[in-house]
Amino acid sequence: MDTEERWVSVDEVSAHLDVTKDTIYRWIEKKNFPAHKAGRLLRFKISEVDEWVRKGDGSNGNEKEEDAN
Repeated sequence: MDTEERWVSVDEVSAHLDVTKDTIYRWIEKKNFPAHKAGRLLRFKISEVDEWVRKGDGSNGNEKEEDAN
């Protein structure tokens, strides 16, 4: 059985990565974080997010994580 990966919200991505939604929005704006527009909403594929993290696309050494979870 072939199941297609579902689209997830910014809330789900922030929980998956244990960062704030503001961090996700900042990464989208400045670090080419994988997000897709569906009308006015942003949607994500967890596989793309995980690949982005594995590749280290979010780390440049100049910016500290400002989340206080």
